Amino acid sequence: MKKLTGYLTPKLPDAAFTIDLANAMFEAGMDALELGAPFSDPVADGAAIERASHLALRNGFVFDDLLTISAALKGRDLMWMGYTNPFLRRGFERTIKEARGLGVSALIIPDLPHEEAESYRAIFEANGVDLIEFVAPTTPKERIAQNLRKARKFIYLVAYTGVTGAGGDEDLQDILAAIKAASQTPVFVGFGVNRDTAKARAKGADGVIVGSSFIKILLDETLSNGEKVRRVCEETKAIKEAIQ
Repeated sequence: MKKLTGYLTPKLPDAAFTIDLANAMFEAGMDALELGAPFSDPVADGAAIERASHLALRNGFVFDDLLTISAALKGRDLMWMGYTNPFLRRGFERTIKEARGLGVSALIIPDLPHEEAESYRAIFEANGVDLIEFVAPTTPKERIAQNLRKARKFIYLVAYTGVTGAGGDEDLQDILAAIKAASQTPVFVGFGVNRDTAKARAKGADGVIVGSSFIKILLDETLSNGEKVRRVCEETKAIKEAIQ
């Protein structure tokens, strides 16, 4: 059965809502959740997630909010997504140990180059927390084989060159074949996944990652919080059904 990983911006609008929404999404069929630490310069994210990050920061987000939300969701399959700078400021070892203590299975850091990540690999491995590896359609095949030797949990295949939510229709079958030849680790496809694209994106992959599709609903100021939860859960169910 193919997996659905969702993405939420914590504290949009507050921690209690994020916790309630995450639990509802799990009940609706979501298998795992990325909690994306808001950052002022989210270079890999499109307009929706960038706006969500700025709103969460305006709502007073601090890193301890991520800990609080993760503690409330302990026992679920949780990951933290974030950018290098905030993790460095907090300290990589401290952050990874906090993740381990809360049962967070992996960190996703899109702006951390593979070569630089190697210097932190021992800390991740010592604490049983995975560091997710990225592959793009433009990644050379020889680099795929090199970078994925230590890939764990899943490999994040970026569906197209660009930012989240922007769209794109690259044929991913050749790059998926190259990844599968290099590693037995599951491959999840992210960027531009919604109820309309999920079936095609999941072809040949082991799962999909969905962020902007959910965040756009949360940014709709015409909806009540209850309506936002209902619509996000409807989208969750539709995507989960589409990828099976």
